[in-house]
Amino acid sequence: MIRPLLCAGLLMALPLTAARVLADPAPASAPASVPAPASTANEPYELVRGLQAVQDGIASGDTAAHGSHIALIRQIGEKFLAADANVWSNPQNGQAVVIYLLSGGAPQVVRKLSRDKINVDGHLFDGALAYVEGRQDKARELLRDVKPRTIPSGLGGQVALVQGALFARAEASFAIERLDDARLLLPGTLVEEAALRREILLVGQAEEFDKFEFLTLAYIRHYRNSIYAGDFWQRFSSGLTQSSLALDENRFARIVTLLEQIDRASRLKLYLVIARSAMVRGRMAVTRLAGERALTLSADASVERERAHFFRGASRALTDEYDGGLAELKALDRSKLPERDVPLLNATVQLALDIRKPFAGGPAAAAEEPPVTPARVDLASSTATLARAQKQLGELELLTRDRRP
Repeated sequence: MIRPLLCAGLLMALPLTAARVLADPAPASAPASVPAPASTANEPYELVRGLQAVQDGIASGDTAAHGSHIALIRQIGEKFLAADANVWSNPQNGQAVVIYLLSGGAPQVVRKLSRDKINVDGHLFDGALAYVEGRQDKARELLRDVKPRTIPSGLGGQVALVQGALFARAEASFAIERLDDARLLLPGTLVEEAALRREILLVGQAEEFDKFEFLTLAYIRHYRNSIYAGDFWQRFSSGLTQSSLALDENRFARIVTLLEQIDRASRLKLYLVIARSAMVRGRMAVTRLAGERALTLSADASVERERAHFFRGASRALTDEYDGGLAELKALDRSKLPERDVPLLNATVQLALDIRKPFAGGPAAAAEEPPVTPARVDLASSTATLARAQKQLGELELLTRDRRP
């Protein structure tokens, strides 16, 4: 069964405040002859607020009650089932049922409630059930036209997050709009945190660098300690490397600033991925920039160090530092390169050699008979060779892709 991302969030923590939400509201010291004051602590919407407080703690990195999640879900479900049927006529409680579902609640519990008594929009109720039960097509049909900003924000943010998940593949632009809604409707919550995690990949795939940068900085500013920060950075990496976002040398400094926020090992890995991607696409300036960054992060005699030298050497040999670049390539320890890099190295060295072939007369002959006036250099053949080099690197990449580990 496919479950929402927020379900995983709930399963990570339970702050102590939630326990108070579930406690008996009657004061222990109240005299038996005096009725306990009316309380809303056991109202479904109050229970769900406690659940949301737990999730908001997760977004800030609270793991204090990690082992209590199952008990919390079960207790809320039991209180739902034990509630008087008339309680569901309150629209707040009807909406709480949908929020409960989208926050990781058990659909089996909700199906046991008197549906005709629950005061909530049918599309929201049935769409939420379809989503948590894994009936994605039905959920898309029921929730597609729901406008999150026209319903209470606590519910609207949850629904917008689900819409973003449901339409991420088929309608990425629509999904991005809904994830924007989720962030705006529920700022400072796990809903916003989850929306940022989902949206960063979609925005990367859409090649929107300014927004990609904005979302990354927003996550760092508010959720760097989230239990799910690792998931964000994985999505960030995919969005960055599965697009051309990092291949523009004019914004490479901004990429560096973003990468400074992650750990050294991950940063090194990303620079190597960027360098290789830039190389097979003929972006030699970025290949060199990323290769040099990787050199500063890699350990001596490591595989990563050899790969960094490979990418930097290739960028030098195929641009303006031919001799130094070719020497760097020839000095590589091929045994340390991944198998998929070896054909690229062979092709690069051969292309570099083809770019600068000796004159027919040789250097000595040229020295003996210097031209009276400087010869006009015809760059046409070199330019064509460089174009062929880039084309062949791209073709070689396609041929070797299926052999990658």
